[in-house]
This record gives sequence, structure tokens and C-alpha cells, in this order.
Amino acid sequence: MILDTTDTSQESSRVQKPLKAYLPHHGALDGEAILDRFLEWVSEQKITPYPAQEEALLELMTGRHVILSTPTGSGKSLVAQGLHFKAMCEGKRSFYTAPIKALVSEKFFDLCEQFGPENVGMLTGDASLNWGASIICCTAEVLANMAIAQGEEADAPYVVMDEFHYYGDRDRGVAWQIPLIQLPRTHFLLMSATLGDTSEIERKIESRTGQRVCRIHSEERPVPLDFLYAKTPILESVEALLQGKKAPIYIVHFTQRAASEQAQGLTSAKITNREQRKAIGEAIGGFRFDTPYGPEIKRVLRHGIGLHHAGLLPKYRLLVERLAADGLLRVICGTDTLGMGVNIPIRTVLFTQLCKFNGEKVSLLSIRDFKQISGRAGRKGFDEEGSVVAQAPEHVIANQRIDEKMKKGSSRKKIVRKKPPERGFVNWTKETFDKLIWSPPEKLESRFRISHGLIISFLKSADGTDSEAPGYHGLGDLITQSHEPAANLRTHRREAARFFRSLREAGLVEVESATEGGQRVRVSRELQRDFSLHQTLSLYLVDAASALDREAPDYALDILAITEGILQNPMPILIQQQRKARGELIAQLKADRVPYEERMEKVEKVTWPKPSEDFLHATFDLFSAKHPWVGTDAIRPKGIARDIYESSSTFDDWVKRMEITRVEGVLLRYLGQVHNTLEQSVPEALKTDEVEDMVGFFRAMIGRVDSSLLEAWENLVQPGANADPKAPSSAVPREYDLVADPKALRARIRGELQQLVGALASKRFEDASHLLNPESQKNWPPHRFEEALAPYFEEYEAIIRDTRSRQAHFCVIDEVSPRQFRVRQVIVDHRGDNFWAIEGNVDLQSDGNPADPLLRLRSISE
Repeated sequence: MILDTTDTSQESSRVQKPLKAYLPHHGALDGEAILDRFLEWVSEQKITPYPAQEEALLELMTGRHVILSTPTGSGKSLVAQGLHFKAMCEGKRSFYTAPIKALVSEKFFDLCEQFGPENVGMLTGDASLNWGASIICCTAEVLANMAIAQGEEADAPYVVMDEFHYYGDRDRGVAWQIPLIQLPRTHFLLMSATLGDTSEIERKIESRTGQRVCRIHSEERPVPLDFLYAKTPILESVEALLQGKKAPIYIVHFTQRAASEQAQGLTSAKITNREQRKAIGEAIGGFRFDTPYGPEIKRVLRHGIGLHHAGLLPKYRLLVERLAADGLLRVICGTDTLGMGVNIPIRTVLFTQLCKFNGEKVSLLSIRDFKQISGRAGRKGFDEEGSVVAQAPEHVIANQRIDEKMKKGSSRKKIVRKKPPERGFVNWTKETFDKLIWSPPEKLESRFRISHGLIISFLKSADGTDSEAPGYHGLGDLITQSHEPAANLRTHRREAARFFRSLREAGLVEVESATEGGQRVRVSRELQRDFSLHQTLSLYLVDAASALDREAPDYALDILAITEGILQNPMPILIQQQRKARGELIAQLKADRVPYEERMEKVEKVTWPKPSEDFLHATFDLFSAKHPWVGTDAIRPKGIARDIYESSSTFDDWVKRMEITRVEGVLLRYLGQVHNTLEQSVPEALKTDEVEDMVGFFRAMIGRVDSSLLEAWENLVQPGANADPKAPSSAVPREYDLVADPKALRARIRGELQQLVGALASKRFEDASHLLNPESQKNWPPHRFEEALAPYFEEYEAIIRDTRSRQAHFCVIDEVSPRQFRVRQVIVDHRGDNFWAIEGNVDLQSDGNPADPLLRLRSISE
């Protein structure tokens, strides 16, 4: 078998010298010499390139764009390395983009190994490393933002766009299209295993750049696939695959609940032996499964079963990926995130069904989705072939068993044949499976669209310049050059004009006189630097928030209600809120002896909490009357974050109270959206101290549960827009200093103190220790908290953690020397004595915005 890339551990062991060693020491090389050097390195790795790889490399070296459409594992990464090598030989920069941060991070480390860490940088939102490097790994949105900000002047001579089929994604596709329009001097390598017809895209790129596009397609796989349509119950299918030595198996589900339930069900099967379970335990080591769902995940993992879906916390998904990469998991139950390029090496893909909900209705899988997922089967360098298995519908399998029993005469009972589900189901057959296997992917369609956020980005690009371009005119040029059919261009221009007028009416953009005469358009100077409108209804948020009375006692809560109202509904959480509310009402009505029919009538009217519902609907009706472009979008009242904030709940407490352990990751992601929207989409002028405290409260909560989401936020949205391409290699796009923003500093300190108060109130002393700065954690182990608070709990029933404990005068923050602060948080008791307090320090001398908690605890005492 031919090995063609350096992605696996076997291949890495063959590396003689990194690519960096083949770079010229003096002067630039021509394309032929560069190709010769690169192929010399390839030969040293004992790699024999496929014809498609050779053709792609040759076309790139001659200065053409390349669209590379070859199967997963067929060596597209090798071609990308060739383009990065060409750029470095010429003393130029190159970019690698991918749709998800995990892929960007993975590629970053791969390229560091070959080109040296000093030559590779990364920018994803999670990390900003070495921005001035010759090779930059980033998400597609980062490159799109840079393309908007810098246009043709962007220092991006070469760009690799991986997983280019995202060009056709309904929500994100525009980010893949913008660089193709805004960077006409760039040479592109566009790669995917499932591109389909790209002829129109090729024509547009050639027209815009003046360079020929070469499309290279191959169906040759390094690891061939076999296919099976299974008519046995899924447990039997899994056991047969394990016995046939076809593990690891990824079982594909299309709901998070189904994946979780399947993982639980498989724990009764014999998946692993004692030695394998011991190895898993050693690999897990001291990992903290410290959230409500953590113990369940740990139990499943110890059976050799992984769980992987977006409802899990990021840290649990990363743990599953690490254990899978080490070959310790024999079965993984997950959702179709596998098709997004998640790095989980597997031998077999098992589809539980061939239909899914596509956001509007349940339909059969698209050919592209099927091929993206099934193409992950087969581990290059380990397997001679991969397997793709599709389960027949459950009712078909059950009825087949009934027919078999009837033929044998083994059942004398009256047999009732099983019917297909009436809802959420579209039938599929063996013919459906065959069509998905052998048909080409659907044609990639342009998903260009105008949004308020796009307009703001273009206008920001002109800030600090003396001309309208590229900001004002750049948007019009983008529409003209877009890949949309000509018939759609007028619609996009009208939509852009409507959006611009609404932004101007809201005071978010200004028209002013230009120095050379005439007028120029810019973003309002009163807005914070990082103001953004990335939610569809963000403009409504500004409009409705401006109508509130800042002096009203519930002003901050009303801001929160509007913020939650513009976000998408996290339905698993809302349904559970509704179920809990109905259960409480039924219990009350039963106690009051209300008749059954009347009880049910009252219960049917109960939904999830919708604070400020009348205000939201009234203001939204006025807004939509002025702005008909909102179309079918509607306000979505809900009170998830509000309930957490008003009750001063910890994350774990609220998850347990709502009984949503299986979707705690959904809650964390939702709270992250609330935090980001409050921070970035509420204009600075509308933020009171309590609103700032609210932001700090949610920031501290998110950081306590899983800091990876916060790290993404701290680097902010659009990190590439204002990056200086000539900055030194140690530079990052922006550094945030809390000391320069006293309101944000105060909010963060107060938020962290409130999280600590919550942990102490619940007597979760281990959690309390982890809420301290690492320098303090070693001095404050859990038992010390217990000892310090023992006298308090002898005197008082509990620590109060509600709106009373959040009153501003109970938290004192004093700057005792430059960048050093003394803090004191009063512990509120039920008698109102309030003699006890938490005292500590905050030191920002070495880091203006540390990812770790700020508090260095001195004492908890009277």
C-alpha cells in the first residue's frame, strides 16, 4: 500500500529532515527548482506521490490556481505543504484556512514540525500566536475579515482553503467566497473530498484574478472502502463488527440524545477486556470530570466507549479525541460532527439512519454529507480497507424478525407488525444507500448574503483613512463581483441599502464631510472598538435597549431579556424548563384538588419562562414595521441566563436543578453567546455598572466550567482585521489590558468573587480552590476552606447568595500600587450581621489579562 502524506505516527517516524532544511539559504528559486527540492524531500520520506498530487504540485509551481478534489486520506495535505514550501522559497507569506478551530490547531502543529515554530503562526479566536510568521493557520472567517479590511493590499500571496465544500454552507459559505473576491492577487489552492461541479466557481476566479484555474479530480483512495446494508439490530451489528476486527467503530447518530442513549446501552456489551480498561484508566489519569455529566462520561469511557457531540463540554470532546487517537476507544457514539474533519481515527463508520433534520424538515442525507462522513472510514497506514455500514430502519429489522419467526412457526401469539415512526422520519432502503455511495456530490451553490455585520466590517475598514474606499464603495464592489446569478445582484444591492439606512437611523453609522470634499461614511465614534452585529437581530437589540430607562431598578435585567430574545432557542433546555414548570403546577393543582380536565387545561397553557415578553413583542412589532427586512425572523423570549443570574446559581447547581446533565455543553455554549452579545453588541453608552457586573458574572461562570470558550472570547471576533502584516513575529493582533478598562476589571473581579461565594455557600470546597489564581490554589486546598468556615457555620445557617450578596457596597476594590489591587467581599448572612468577609489581592503586573482566575486569597474570617 502506498503512503502519501505525513499525517500518521508511522509516517512521522520516517521523517529524515524537516522541509525547513530544504529551503534556500540565499536568493529565490524558480518554480522548477522549487518543485525539484520539494520532491527530493518527498522521496526522502519514502513517499510515492499519486498522479493527482504530482499534477497539482506542477500546476501550483507554474502559478495557476488549483481546485483539488480527491478522497479523504489521499494526500491533499502533501500538496498544501508544497504550496507553503513554494511561498517560503520565494520569501512570501501563505495562509492555511479550515472551517473549525480543531483542524486549524492540528495543522498548525503539523506545519511547525516541518517548517519550524518560528515560521508558523495561528489565529483562530482560541489562540493568536506568532502573527508575523511566514505561514499563518486560521479559520475561514479570520481570512475573510482580513480580506475585507485590507483588500488587494493584504499580504496573502498564497492561500490554502481546506474543506472548501463549506463554500455551499447556508450560514457560513459567504466566508469562503469573500477571499476569492477580495484577494485578486492571491493564488488559491481549494481542497475537499466532496466538491461536485465547480465550473461556475472556476469561471469566476479566472475572471477576477486573470489566472487559469486547474481542477484536479480523482476517486483513488489509499484505503478502499467496503459497504454493507445491515438488517440486524444495532447491538448485533456492533458485535459482528468487533468480532470481525473492524474496530474502532464510529456510530453516527443525528441527535445528541440518540448518541448518549446508545453509549449508555452499549455499556452492557463486552466492548473491552480488562487490560484495555486498565490502559484507559491510566490514560485518563487525573482528568477532572467535575461537572454534573462528568461521572457518566467517565463511566462510559472506562468501558472503551466514547461519546462525541456538540452537547458535551469542549474539554470532554477533546478527551475523547485524545483517547481515540491513542487507539484506546473501540466504539464512539457521536453525531455527524465526524464529517467536519474531527480528528478521530476510525476503521468503520456505522450509520444508524440515512435521514436527518436539516434545520427545516427531516430529509434524506445529502450525497455530500454522506460522503464526508463515510470517507473518514479506514486509517491510512493501519488498515487495508475501511468499512461503511448503514442500518436498515428499525421497523424493517423488527418486521423481518417477525417474518422469520412466522416461517419457523416458533410463535403462537398474535403478531403485530411494527410501523415506521409517524414523525421525524423519512424512509430509506438499500437502493437509497447505493445511490449515496455511487452518485457524485451535489453542485456547489453560492451562499452569498448581506448582513449588518458585513456592512459594519466594510465601514470599519475605512476608519482612519481619508477616502470612502474600500469601506463604502467596497461593499458595492463585493456585491458586483460575487458569485451570485446576475438576477440576484439587484436584490442584494437593495438589501444592502435597506440595511445601511437602518444602521444610520440607529445612529451606528455616520455620514460626514471628507477632507477632499464630498462625504464619507464611518462607524459611529461612540461605539466600542469591537462593536459587532453578528446576530441577525442585533440591530433590534440596540433599538430596544435605547428605549429603556437607565434609572429603572430592572434596567440590567431588561437588557439581559432583550439579549436572550435575539439568540437562537436552545430547545433541549427550554423544553426542560417547560416540563419543570408544568410539573410544579400539576403538583400545586393536585394539592388544591382541581379536577383533572381543568388541571390539564391550565397546564397546556404553561410554557418556559419568558421575562419581559410583552415589552419584547411590542418593541419588536414597532421595529419590524420600520424594518421589513427582518422577514420571518421573530423575537424569541426566554429566561435561561436571567434565572441563573437572579438566583445566583452556579453552573452545576442549575444543571442539576433543571436535570439537563446530558446537554450541559449546550447550556455552556448558550451562556457564551449571552456573554459575547452583552459585551460586544450592547453599545458602551448603554452599559451601567450592573450590566458590566452581569458580564463579569457570566465570564467567571464560563471560565470556571471550561476556559476554552473564554479564551476564544478574549481574542475577540475579527482578530485578523487590523493585524499589521509587517509586525514582528512575536506580535499578536491585539492585546487587551484590564487595567486600561477599570469597568471591565471591576466586573471581572466581582464576577469571580460571586462564583467563589456560590461555591462556599454550597460547601463545594474543591471547586472553591480551583476558582483561585494558581499561586493561591496550593495554599488553599479544600480542607483549609472547610476549617476557615467552620466557625461561620456554627453561628449562621448559610451563606446568602442572591441579589443581596451582589450589592455593590459589599465588594470593595482598592488599587494599592500600580497594577496591584486589594479586594474585599462581604459574606452576607441571614441575620444581616455581615461580619465575615473574603479578602485577597489581584496582581496584574506581569499579565494584563490572564486566562487564569485573578484572586489571590489571603483570608476568610470575621
